[in-house]
Amino acid sequence: MSDMNFSSFLAQPEADSQPLPKRNLAGIPEYPERHDLHTELNADVYELVSIPAQLSHLVLLSDRQWIDQERQLIVALCDRYKIARPNSHFDQFSAEMGEFRLRWERHTEYSTYTVYRRGSFDIPFAKPAIAEIPQDWLARIPGEVLVATHIALDDRSRPSRSLSELANLFESNTVIGSKVSGGSASVWSDNQIHADGFSRILIHDDNLRSRQVGRLVQRLLEIETYRMLAILPLTLTRKVIPQLERYDDRLAELITGNELTGIEDEQRLLGELTKLASEIEKISAQTSHRFSASQTYYAIMQQRIVELREERIEGLQMLYEFRKQRVTSAMGTFDLVRSQLEILSLRVARASSMLRTRVDISMESQIRDLLKSMDNRAHLQLRLQETVEGLSVVVLSYYLIGIVGYGLKAVKAAGYAVNVELLTGVAIPIVVAAVFFGVRRLRRMVKKSN
Repeated sequence: MSDMNFSSFLAQPEADSQPLPKRNLAGIPEYPERHDLHTELNADVYELVSIPAQLSHLVLLSDRQWIDQERQLIVALCDRYKIARPNSHFDQFSAEMGEFRLRWERHTEYSTYTVYRRGSFDIPFAKPAIAEIPQDWLARIPGEVLVATHIALDDRSRPSRSLSELANLFESNTVIGSKVSGGSASVWSDNQIHADGFSRILIHDDNLRSRQVGRLVQRLLEIETYRMLAILPLTLTRKVIPQLERYDDRLAELITGNELTGIEDEQRLLGELTKLASEIEKISAQTSHRFSASQTYYAIMQQRIVELREERIEGLQMLYEFRKQRVTSAMGTFDLVRSQLEILSLRVARASSMLRTRVDISMESQIRDLLKSMDNRAHLQLRLQETVEGLSVVVLSYYLIGIVGYGLKAVKAAGYAVNVELLTGVAIPIVVAAVFFGVRRLRRMVKKSN
């Protein structure tokens, strides 16, 4: 199964996959989705193409939200040509429609439309296969064209075209080409987008077997598709590189150009580093998925080029030699940007961690000084409290002794012979001691209750 079909298979909605009832195999329960998986693994991933033939291939970038509209367009085309409709939830479709055959596939982030037309032709690309599709139907297809390719397949009975003929077919652009499939076919292109918006590939059948034709066409289309998908982040990368350079300069300025005289400066610098980190993470979030997808597409493209088994045609640059070099260069740029993002993020995190440690130490020092000040204040308050308690003992003793004196005077006035001054003087130490121990006991009771 090709990777293009695999991404389509993964993208199928959950409602599509109805688990089969379990069956017994020699008394062993069968995995419910075994037959679905087996069918998917053995599904044809390429069309059986008869030579001579022409085909046109479109790859359109479109969100998953457009899949229902794409399905409706396929159903409308089936009705137009009186073809049996597919089921309501389908991600692949292939059918004969009069003079042409249409193959549609839905993938994770793009859709492909391939139009096949059998029959001989004198001038390749003069009347491409896509001319068979109603123009009003094409205009309603959602998405944006990423790849558009015409392929013409010459029969082996036709002599191989000369370089001058090839130059005319490719409008005098530089022709590149190679032998493929172990020398069973010759393939030429010019690696250009022509006035109709399509690139062109010409295949001459030297000794292809019937099933080799479809595989060769599929590989060529997949290489064209995956090489464009692999370099999709190129525009985004060109925007990101200047931003990363500015962030790098800003980080160096924050680290080396700030004199920290207090915790306020440290906290301000920490806030700026946090803001810089968030901006870097935002770029990382925007690019990480695209870079990861690009790596996957690049790996598949390399695999398909290997499977093509190119051999050099004397005097011509090999078909995918130049393209592979350009894609490899772009992938190196993506890796560099991703690495720079990771390094910059790590540097900001390290600087923030060091500064945060410094702020923590400064705050701990301030807290220690504050606690020491509070301890001194508490000690002073304790001394003041003891002073107040001493004064309160004196005051209470003074008033109590006054009360005792008034009582003794009252007894003397009642006719009893008492020495008021003597008894008052005797009462002073007793009263003072009673007040002192009473206040002390009261303080202990309050302290115990707290």
